[in-house]
Order: sequence, then C-alpha cells, then structure tokens
Amino acid sequence: MTYQETLQYLFVKTPMFQQIGAKAYKPGLQVTETLDAHLGHPHRNYATIHVAGTNGKGSTAHLIAATLQSAGLRVGLYTSPHLVDFRERIRVNGDPVSEKYVVDFVERERGFFEPLRPSFFEITTAMALRYFADAEVDVAVIEVGLGGRLDCTNIISPVLSVITNISLEHTALLGSTLAEIAAEKGGIIKPATPVVIGERTPETAAVFSRLAEEKGAPLFWADEDDEIIDFDNTSLPADGCIYAEQETYATRSYGTISCPLTGRCQRLNARTVLCALSRLPFEGITKEAVAQGFRDVERLTGLRGRWQTVAHRPLTICDVGHNPGGLTLTAARLHDILAAGKRLHLVFGMAEDKDISTVLRLLPHPAPGHHIYYYWAQASVRRALPAERLKAIADEYGLTGGTAYPDVPAAYAAARAAAAPDDVIFVGGSCFVVADFLGAQE
Repeated sequence: MTYQETLQYLFVKTPMFQQIGAKAYKPGLQVTETLDAHLGHPHRNYATIHVAGTNGKGSTAHLIAATLQSAGLRVGLYTSPHLVDFRERIRVNGDPVSEKYVVDFVERERGFFEPLRPSFFEITTAMALRYFADAEVDVAVIEVGLGGRLDCTNIISPVLSVITNISLEHTALLGSTLAEIAAEKGGIIKPATPVVIGERTPETAAVFSRLAEEKGAPLFWADEDDEIIDFDNTSLPADGCIYAEQETYATRSYGTISCPLTGRCQRLNARTVLCALSRLPFEGITKEAVAQGFRDVERLTGLRGRWQTVAHRPLTICDVGHNPGGLTLTAARLHDILAAGKRLHLVFGMAEDKDISTVLRLLPHPAPGHHIYYYWAQASVRRALPAERLKAIADEYGLTGGTAYPDVPAAYAAARAAAAPDDVIFVGGSCFVVADFLGAQE
C-alpha cells in the first residue's frame, strides 16, 4: 500500500471518532492490552508522562515535550487529533513519524489486529508506543484521547500524571456532572505516582483528593504552587490591536520566560507545566531549557492552531477551541477585539455533537458600535454540523445577518474578500474547521 492507501484503510476500515463521534468510542482496555502484549509492551522501554483534561492538554503536552527536548532528552509526543496530516499525532523531537513507518506497521500488523476489530485510536496508540521504542526515546509525553480511566492510553505507567482542568464535555460518555467527569479523567492517577492538577473547582477537588489518597499518589495543585509571579504581553503595533503576539512570565524558579501561546487559557497551561516540570525525575531542566522550551514550542514540536496568527493585514487568527470551557476564553478575546474598535469577521463551524446552544450564547452578538460579521462553515468530516443548520440556530440566538458556506475555504475566501486591511478575521469553533483552513493554506 502507498501512504495514502494506508490512511484510507485506517480512516475507513476502523471506527474513527474524528469522523463519526461517539459510535467510534470503545471504552475498556482489553483490545489495547492484547495489542500491547503482541508488540512486546514497548512503553516499558522508556519513561512516560500522561496528560489528561478537558481543555489545554494539547498545549500542555507540547510545552512539556519542548522543554524536555531543550533539556537534551530524546522526546516522543503523542497527541490528537491531527490537523492536516495523520503523522502530526506521532512525533520524536518534533519530527513526525515517517510515511514509510506508518505503511510498514499497518502492513505488518494488520493480520493480527483485524480480528480484534480495534478502533482507529487503538491502532494509532499501539503504533505510537511501538514507534517510540523503535526510535529509542528517553521519554514520551502521551495525551489522553477521551476521558482517562478507560482510554486506551491508560495502559502506561507514567512517572507523572497531569490533569489540566475539568469542564462539561462528552457528557453522554463521561458523565453529566463535573464530579463524574473528574472521576473518569482522574482514572489516569497511578499508585505512588505524582499527579499535578492544573485547575480545580469545589466539585472536582474532592474527587481528585480521594483518588490520589486511594492510590497513594502525591498530589500537587498548580494554583497552590504557582511558579508565575507576574506576566505581561507584547502586542503587534502594526496591527493596532490588543491581540498579544507573545506572553512573558516572571517565575520564581526559572527567571523570565516568554511564550508565543497567549491569553488567559495559556497562562493557566503555563502554570500547570511549570508545576509539572519541577516534579519530573530528569536532569537538565534548567532555567535555560525552560526558557527555550517555552519560547520555541511551536518550532520544536510543530504545535499549531492555538490562537495562531496565520496572516497580517488583515490580521487572521485561528484557534482549535471547540467546547464551552475553551470557547469561553476565546469569546472573551473576541469581545476584547471588538472593544478595541476592530471590525471582526468570524469564520465559524461546529461538530454536531457539541453544546451548540451554549457556544452560540458565548459568541459576540450585534451591539451598537460593534462591527461583526459571521461566515458559517461546514468542515469536511461527517460529524460537522451543516452550515445552513448552524446559521438557522444562530439566527434563533440573535446572531443574525450571517451567511452559510458549503465548506471552510469558501467561507474564508468570503471573509478575506470583505475584510479591510485593519480588520480581524477569526477562524474556529472546531478542530476540523481549523484543519480545513490550515490545509487549504498549504
């Protein structure tokens, strides 16, 4: 098979959550454990760090990986979903797994795994864990796919577990309350293994405390052990916009560090990462390594889509936030842009299984002095909410005057044509919208 034929096989022959949602979710570890035993338990050959949470786990995983690379370690990084190319999910020191490895793995192992009827994510996880062993990494940062307790990544025995935060998501699968979701995500807490909690609420704190006590796991709260003394940001004067191009942190242990990931959500992620770094058993995590890891996270790991500037004049930003927790912070930044007197063009789409009504309430509504234009878009995955439906629902919530487009490139082209050089274009609402947007730029 060619690489494209292999991807087609993986995408079509195995249930893929990215495409069909909850129908692809397979709770339980039996298939993964069978695959893991067949492949020789590869994750036992290197240290691992496990990262779970509702929002911020991707940024957190990338920042940890970038810092460890800067400390001189050979680092594997496993994240999901991919935006443009499947190989983004599996990286070593920022380099994606080769097309040849993907093809060879599937051709070599399909005779074994096909009778097991694994999901797309189960196969991909097995491939990643085996690849990291073959690539002889020192440590791998593993991002949970969904939940934690029954997620197939939960076969690893990490040196540290990290849970960024908890908000309502995938309630049909993980539970309808914050406490129930915390219990699922807290399932990555392992016996006698330190765990860092990035954010807490009264509903979740008790759950994490109980789980950690039951497992004898040292528990660290990032807000109690806050490394960040102060922060500042630097704007781009050429844009005349309050949008920050860089965040700068004054820290207790690592001096002053800067990072291209900006905004309140990234400040919380930075706090979580700094707390986690001080609990890792690796040498070389110096001030210089931390500074380089934060400063060069995008270059070192290939991170994309986190309030990412992709063009200027008009300033064009994309962000992968896609649930109420993440979009609350995104919406605040959009409101700030409007408050600065900017005309805002929003290319926006959603997956049909998200909390659409809550998200639409968060988005900027027409108001005196605000110039805002909506371009409703449909991403190229089966889970995408049709743009006409999204427009109709948006109209009901007072987001009137927008236009529906059949795909993301068409919506962006319309926004680009309508925007003046000093305007701002935002592309988001879904990982899939950002993926289509970035893919069309290449």
